[in-house]
Amino acid sequence: MSDYILYYWSVPFRGQFVRAVLAHAGKSWTEGGDAAISALMEGTVRDMPVPFMGPPLLIDRKADFAIAEMPAILLYLGETLDLMPATAALRALTMKSVNDANDVIDEITLDGGRQMWTEKRWQDFMPRLEKWMSLWEETGRRHGLTAESGFLLGGDAPGIADVVTATLWSTMADRFPPIGAILDASAPMTAALARRVADLPPLARLAARARQDYGDAYCGGQIEASLRKVLS
Repeated sequence: MSDYILYYWSVPFRGQFVRAVLAHAGKSWTEGGDAAISALMEGTVRDMPVPFMGPPLLIDRKADFAIAEMPAILLYLGETLDLMPATAALRALTMKSVNDANDVIDEITLDGGRQMWTEKRWQDFMPRLEKWMSLWEETGRRHGLTAESGFLLGGDAPGIADVVTATLWSTMADRFPPIGAILDASAPMTAALARRVADLPPLARLAARARQDYGDAYCGGQIEASLRKVLS
């Protein structure tokens, strides 16, 4: 029996952060599947494992505990799998990085596809995207990160902040190479960190599995199609 059940759509996007932390920690999980997610969302709140509006949703089988919302899930996994830093300050910065990543993927999909990308919208957004990248670069710089070594918040081993960094930028760069080129130019230390952590065997295997399972898909739908159009 797997350690967890993860309910997320058959694309990387927000669920990939949860998958990455589980893979990094050497944990096993079962994917609930799209049909099961739809059934849960269409059912009554009373029957939900935890009240939620949309995935990701994670069930810890051993603890008999369910939690939704990506940042909350990563906080739970970080605490229970001993992946959080020792100090309150670094734990807070870890969660800031998680929430920043959540904001970036909201913005890159125009709040879940409320609008579609056009050439003008993308050109107007590029300075903001570069500023987002600079937040990671400066955070790393303040904690000793270089292009060759180090981690986002210092320390001797990758933690939640590093797994999230790698998942955010390496997945995006893989699906959209022009964004990878922007990252290399705007935040070279962050780009190097993302590659180093993404190349760790558990995360490399996860990326290969995602490519096999989801192909080129990132977030899906018309919003992904519009993003591909402006980046082509």
